[in-house]
Amino acid sequence: MSDTNDTNGKKPTLLTRRDALKIFVGTGAAALLSQVFTSGPLSADAIQGLARETQASAQHEWHMAIDLEKCIGCRYCVWACQAVNDVPLDEMRWNVGFPERTENGTEFFMTRPCLHCQEAPCVKVCPVGATWVREDGIVAMDYDRCIGCRYCEVACPYDVRRFNWRAIGDTENSYQPTWGNAEVDRRSRGVVEKCTFCVHRIDRGLAQGLTPGVDPQATPACVVICPVGARVFGDVNDDESPISQFLAEHDTFRLREDFGTEPKVHYVQPTKEEA
Repeated sequence: MSDTNDTNGKKPTLLTRRDALKIFVGTGAAALLSQVFTSGPLSADAIQGLARETQASAQHEWHMAIDLEKCIGCRYCVWACQAVNDVPLDEMRWNVGFPERTENGTEFFMTRPCLHCQEAPCVKVCPVGATWVREDGIVAMDYDRCIGCRYCEVACPYDVRRFNWRAIGDTENSYQPTWGNAEVDRRSRGVVEKCTFCVHRIDRGLAQGLTPGVDPQATPACVVICPVGARVFGDVNDDESPISQFLAEHDTFRLREDFGTEPKVHYVQPTKEEA
């Protein structure tokens, strides 16, 4: 009698060698991914632990102010950023600057670094914890951890993140040494980069007993280089800091506050008449 499960008179093969290999590979990969996400480098504990690895303290909260009324559009801040943070390509600029005009026709020069949002969309979408908000409010990045998915770049409403498309290890930085020397390592191809508020200066300065926003060595390069004092930096938790005094004396606004991102960069509205 023929097998009722075999319409062709042959006993069916329940599992081919190829099927078995697929299952083995699939289950092996699943097990590996499970371990990575539950107890490995992508686990919640590992990602949360990144913030504890820095020397940041909630004692400080770093903010910046940019006076668009005072800014003369010299671009010194743009070039100093490229030199100090070793950003050799103009399309990779961390501190974006461009001519702009208000609705009433007033011309001004707009500059936009990373706004270091307290409720940062880039942080919320990163699948590997390569970017996070430090206790002092700086949105930090671990370039070694970044997988280049660019989720953060898409999520950022201020267009301040740049994906490194090219291997630029040997690219000459034409802004050095005129506008400064590299103070951080250049990033590799395939990661997203952005302004850090020159966090290396802040952390080093605090360790040396310096005051960011007051002592140049501990203050972001863009603030230090400005020839007209259009940029102010400091700790808003300190009532005597330059930024606290500036915010108390000036009417300021933040870009698209309706997004709920709580950015830490404040602007003074330009009102000067066109020459």
